Amino acid sequence: MTIPFFDGHNDTLLRLLDDPRPNKVELFTNGMAEAQIDLPRAKEAGMAGGFFAMFPPPLKTNLNAVAASPTTSGGQLPPELDIAEAQRSTNAMAALMFRLEKAGALAVCKTEAELRAAIAAGKLAAIYHHEGAEAIDTDFNSLEVLYAAGFRSLGITWSRANAFGTGVPFKHNADPDIGPGLSDAGKELVRVCDQMGIMIDLSHLNAAGFRDVAAISTRPLVATHSNVFAICPSTRNLTDWQLAAIRESGGVVGLNYATGFLRPDGKMEPDMEIDLMVRHVDALVEALGEDGVALGSDFDGAVMPAPIKDVTGVPKLLQALLDKGYGEALVRKIALENWLGLVGRTMG
Repeated sequence: MTIPFFDGHNDTLLRLLDDPRPNKVELFTNGMAEAQIDLPRAKEAGMAGGFFAMFPPPLKTNLNAVAASPTTSGGQLPPELDIAEAQRSTNAMAALMFRLEKAGALAVCKTEAELRAAIAAGKLAAIYHHEGAEAIDTDFNSLEVLYAAGFRSLGITWSRANAFGTGVPFKHNADPDIGPGLSDAGKELVRVCDQMGIMIDLSHLNAAGFRDVAAISTRPLVATHSNVFAICPSTRNLTDWQLAAIRESGGVVGLNYATGFLRPDGKMEPDMEIDLMVRHVDALVEALGEDGVALGSDFDGAVMPAPIKDVTGVPKLLQALLDKGYGEALVRKIALENWLGLVGRTMG
């Protein structure tokens, strides 16, 4: 039995963009062993679609700051990124996504109805997402252009500061209550996104910024790829009060498969069992209810558990949930329906 699933976060477009070979559309459509998602394996696994992130990466000279070990008390924030550089990289990833759509490899969707239609037609359904708002100007002119192109989901920060807010550093045994809240421009960005029907993603945002979004937004609170702080005390994970706020808003959290945000020791190492992923799902269901839990892999952006490895390993996770006693109806909600419903409540 193949249960279709929708992925809350992947960095596959950046993985493709960084590949030195010129035939990037063919790499994705025909198979790319170096990536964790490509079209043949997505179809094999039952992947119905996902949030395809455009992540403006740090400049190569800044990578040492990003590479600080999450198991130490270090974990500095990388320097802020210039808007021109951010727009260059995000535009390149968006262009690649639209080339993939033109080639029939995926369908860019803006509403729940469009997602359901694409999935019914057997197409890989993609939501246009930015991980970090560095490519958006504080006058929001670029946001209007992005929206017209199909952009519907925004993470205000990655793990660095920008004009709108401050992200969390990659730190283990540390609370995400680090740094200031949203700037005035960040608060206005939340209001504008609410009005336009652009979903706000709280993953990577610090606690003060989270509180600001919760106070301003009238939409469900969402963390597309985050886990449970009580199990893995990483700044990237959600504390009890954050989970409670998400539940109260009718929001959703997508389980992150990155080992450093699953393992209690915070190590980015693949030697762990799927049972630990199930433990996080158990805690998320307890905190959020059956409608608040989904999947958010972080494929092509993180170290995966060895039993998962790539997109073809997701059915193993779903089977583990079934084996744990989760009914098929609930597993299907976690795998697919909760994301589709959330899109309907936030984007239309």
